[in-house]
Amino acid sequence: MLYKEIEGLNSSKFKRLTGVKREVFDQMLDALNQAMSASGKHPSRGTPAKLSNADGVLLLLMYYREYRTQIHIGITYGISESRVCEIIKEVETILLKDPRFHLPGKKSLLKPENTFEIVLIDATESPVERPKKSKN
Repeated sequence: MLYKEIEGLNSSKFKRLTGVKREVFDQMLDALNQAMSASGKHPSRGTPAKLSNADGVLLLLMYYREYRTQIHIGITYGISESRVCEIIKEVETILLKDPRFHLPGKKSLLKPENTFEIVLIDATESPVERPKKSKN
């Protein structure tokens, strides 16, 4: 599924499909476009890319949201499994460097302003069927 196929979806269907709001997707795409233009690679040299930057972000979200294997994603987009891995690593690296998508580290959770008064733990027991021993 290419980005141009889902571009016209309304916001609720877009979020259900990708897992992020359209505004967040646009920010991800903007960060990727800025990093690609700043990388200094000449866009007109070599073989033209099969996927646009929007398709790369969509590919990454598909990988995270649906837990699909890279070979399945590669078949969907018509590229090799190794290229899917390269695109995922490339887009991940760029988004992690962008401060809009950087998560705080463990030490920031230990700061005094981040105190928790209530901790909720779900310890629900669920029955497990065990095989019965037969005397036969």
